[in-house]
Amino acid sequence: MDRTELAGFLRSRRERLAPAEVGLPAGPRRRTPGLRREEVAQLAYISTEYYARLEQGRAPRPSREVLAGLARALRLSDPERAHLHQLAGAPETPPPGPPREVRPSILDLLRRLPGSAAFVLSATCEVIAWNDLAAALMEDFSALPRRDRNLLRRAFLGPRSADRPLYGASDIGAFARSATRQLRTAAGRYPDDPETTGLIAELLAGSAEFARLWAAHDVSAEPMPRKTLHHPLVGPVTVNCDALDIADRDQRVVIYTADPGSRSEEALRLLAVVGTQRLDVPG
Repeated sequence: MDRTELAGFLRSRRERLAPAEVGLPAGPRRRTPGLRREEVAQLAYISTEYYARLEQGRAPRPSREVLAGLARALRLSDPERAHLHQLAGAPETPPPGPPREVRPSILDLLRRLPGSAAFVLSATCEVIAWNDLAAALMEDFSALPRRDRNLLRRAFLGPRSADRPLYGASDIGAFARSATRQLRTAAGRYPDDPETTGLIAELLAGSAEFARLWAAHDVSAEPMPRKTLHHPLVGPVTVNCDALDIADRDQRVVIYTADPGSRSEEALRLLAVVGTQRLDVPG
C-alpha cells in the first residue's frame, strides 16, 4: 500500500468534483474547490475521521468494500478505480472471461455512425454490439443465437457457402490469421474462462486450418485496411476497415466506411434504407 500516493490521489479526485455533480448543494463559504472531506465520507458510507486519515496517509489499508464506496463517491472511471485499488495494495480481481458489456457511450457512438457499418467485438471475436448498417451489410445479428455471432466460429466452422464465405468477405484468409492471433492473446489473459477454452477446443476439433494457425503461436494481429464484401442485393462493397481498441474492456470497435463518391458508398446508402428486410433477389 502506497499511503502517500493514495492520499494524493484521493485528494485530487475530491477537489475536482463539484457538489452539483453528486447531488449536493454548493452552499456558501466553500474555501476549497470540490467536495469537503465529510461529504465524500458520507457518500462512501465511512466515517469522516477515517477518510481524513486516508488523505493524510495515516490510515490502515482500506477494505475492498471501502474502496468500492470511495470509487462510487468520487465518480471514478474504470482506469481510475483500478488505480485506486492498486495504490491501496488490493488490485482488482480480473474478470474470469472477456467482458461482454458494452458501455452506453460506445453504443451511442454506433448509433451516431449511420453512414458506416460499425460493430463491437469481444476479445474472442464475438459480435456484442452493432448498428443498423452493420446488420444490413453483414448479418442480422439479432436473429442469431449468441454462439453464431462469434466470427471465429463462423470463419472456421461455418455456416457459409462457397459463393459467399463469412459475410461475403474477400479476405477470409487474412481475417482467419488475424483473428486466431487475437484469440491466442485472449487465451493468455483468460486461461480459466470456460467459454474461451471451450471455443478453442471446438475450433481445434473442427478445423485443420485453425489447428495449423494455432500451432504457430503467433500473437501479432495483421492490419486489414480494406476489404470487399459481396452482398446479395447490392453486389460487391469495398470498405476501409478501422478498429478502435477499448483497452479497459478488452473490446474493439470495427468501422467499415466507403470512399466518398464511390459505387460502394452508394451501395451502403441503399442498404441503410433497405436494412435487414428480406428481399427476393434474382439468382
